Amino acid sequence: MNTFISSFLDNDSFFGRFMNKCWIIIAANLTFIIFSIPVITIGPGLVALYHVMLRCLRTKGAINPFKEFWIGFKNNFKQAVIVWIVFVLFMICMIVEIRICIMGAGFLTIFKYGLYAMTFLALVAFLYLLPVIAAFADTTLHLLRNAFFFASKKPLKMLVILFFDIFPLYLTYTDPTYLPLYAFCWFFFGFGALAMLGATLLLPEFRPFLDKDLEQPEYRDEEAEMLDELRELDGL
Repeated sequence: MNTFISSFLDNDSFFGRFMNKCWIIIAANLTFIIFSIPVITIGPGLVALYHVMLRCLRTKGAINPFKEFWIGFKNNFKQAVIVWIVFVLFMICMIVEIRICIMGAGFLTIFKYGLYAMTFLALVAFLYLLPVIAAFADTTLHLLRNAFFFASKKPLKMLVILFFDIFPLYLTYTDPTYLPLYAFCWFFFGFGALAMLGATLLLPEFRPFLDKDLEQPEYRDEEAEMLDELRELDGL
């Protein structure tokens, strides 16, 4: 019985790994809330969240979430602030334009569909650009191109990411009955859980372009076996 309990609570067990991920999500989420108080820093905070989650997945949770959050926040601050401000201003313009078109008539009612398409592309660009900035170091234009590349590579995965990133916020905004429950979830783990989900879905797409030094041992072993097989074929 003692052996069973010890193995169950071991850090390498399923329960141990699950609880470690929960701790990282909660710790990173609370740090994000604190760092986002000035509002203008929400962009760098979201990038830092993705940085923590990607590091967690690639190192099997062997990280300090507070330290990794600060690294992701500090290293990407300027770039993420610019992206966040541009996105917010663009969305405000789109909302105003869409309302004008809805209240108008004739050509304006047709024009709103083009605005819907532009809004959708802006959401895709922003929601993919956050993890791309966290994973790669490059100019903003190159990272934006990479964001659209990863989004178009797996359209179904893109729709899943959009749904889970947008629907919970929409539900919180439109359902005041359960607002205290939503506020509790967002405060303690909501943003971190969404970042973990996004990082889990996107890491397989990012992995071929990332440094392998941080990868899980089993991933490195598989790659080493493939290289050995190639060497053997070359020697035949």
